[in-house]
Amino acid sequence: MKINEIREPIQKRSIEKKEKIIKAGFELICEKGYYNTNTAEIAKAAGVSTGIVYQYFKDKHDILVEGIKRYASEIFYPMLNVTSNIKIDKSNLDTILKNMVNTFIENHKLSQVAHEEIMAMTHSDKEIAEFFQQNEMTMTKNISRILVDNGFDSKNLDEKVHIAMHLIDDLCHEIVYHKHSNMNYDIMTNLVLQTIVNLINE
Repeated sequence: MKINEIREPIQKRSIEKKEKIIKAGFELICEKGYYNTNTAEIAKAAGVSTGIVYQYFKDKHDILVEGIKRYASEIFYPMLNVTSNIKIDKSNLDTILKNMVNTFIENHKLSQVAHEEIMAMTHSDKEIAEFFQQNEMTMTKNISRILVDNGFDSKNLDEKVHIAMHLIDDLCHEIVYHKHSNMNYDIMTNLVLQTIVNLINE
């Protein structure tokens, strides 16, 4: 890609136009899936011409990457928001964890198709893979720091938090996507939460 082919907006109107493209593109990809969305549809949803889209982005992949960067904290990593300005201790850890799960489920705007495609891209797309890896570690460190600041034992805490994050992630995907009719998700949620509480308090 030649650098001079892509415009970096400076004026307020142009910046807003680029943001509209990112928002519209990412929402479409979340709804329909990456491979079922094309640039013309993104342009229409953003209220701009296809030519305008190509002034700011090389292709829909660039739009996806920018969308992930902007909305990852809401869709992929909502856990930290729940812990903001809350005193955490052993008596309320399970309640805070439950709020994390509920927030994750409520904020999960990705369709199953889009989720599977983006997760598959973490194995095949270096830029997306690095973004998720860096954010996972940042989230792990941030949650560990919050727990230590609230009096939890720091021994092996990063490892414990990382395991806990993946347990919550898997639970939410089970509830949102898999929906096995023979599973009691209230029981499963309580088991996951108790497992994490025991792990953190160990």
